[in-house]
Amino acid sequence: MGYKAKTIQIFLPDGSPRSIKIAEITSRIVKAILIPRNRLVEAGQRVETKGVGIYFLFGQSENDAKPSVYIGEAEDCYTRLKQHHKEKDFWEIAIVITTSNNTFTKAHIKYLEWYCYEKCKEVDRYKMQQSIPTKSYVPEHVVADLMDMFETLKILVSTLGFNIFEEIREQGENSSTKKEEFFYCRGKGIEATGEYTDEGLVVFKKSQMSVQITPSMKTYVDLRKKLIDDKVVIKQDTVYIFQSDYVFKSPSAASAVILGRPSNGWTDWKSKDGRTLDEIKRKSI
Repeated sequence: MGYKAKTIQIFLPDGSPRSIKIAEITSRIVKAILIPRNRLVEAGQRVETKGVGIYFLFGQSENDAKPSVYIGEAEDCYTRLKQHHKEKDFWEIAIVITTSNNTFTKAHIKYLEWYCYEKCKEVDRYKMQQSIPTKSYVPEHVVADLMDMFETLKILVSTLGFNIFEEIREQGENSSTKKEEFFYCRGKGIEATGEYTDEGLVVFKKSQMSVQITPSMKTYVDLRKKLIDDKVVIKQDTVYIFQSDYVFKSPSAASAVILGRPSNGWTDWKSKDGRTLDEIKRKSI
């Protein structure tokens, strides 16, 4: 990813790692405040939540293959969150982005809201829960400052557990992965290509998934249905085709979904020369 070493401070106001968190890179002015929905009242007691900023609402229903996000801006983020608490059901976590010296203006946050929306849509990890925001005008030198702030909030939001702006896999000149490091899952009339990453097994766009499932397939049936319903895969002729890269939490989840049968992903995913994922990633350690 090209990241350099950074020190991130995470403050727990009430001492609980599952409650409100305030994150910041110690050399920057941008702050990220994570707020579980059931801690909204306590969040209202924090001055950081009541300033000008942008915010993210995160949630995922059991019927969705992808999590959802709503990106917004407000001159008083806490007041806006209270409105969303009454009006929107899908979210469980909010993250407010503000600054330690109240730098943001209305034009700044409108621009950042638009830019975050565009980047999130481009990366395509989350389902967007809003229409396209309006892009505000800001001078070129201000845009440069806002892009620097975006890089900070991107790292903070990811550190707090939401990879909304992180590419699922590095591509082009930025990629450190060679084709020799890809893995393949093959079945009757289908083939999928993937990569084993920090997040799990990434199945690449244009990979194939079996239309049929065997009677012995007991697990991951619901996940297959979510992928179909959310159009992560679309049927073409006799197979389903992945429309985007998709991260599975384990190699076996990926191979079972693709093959439509029980599968040990550590042996069903193989390199170009026929070695299993198990041989390369586990036995070689």
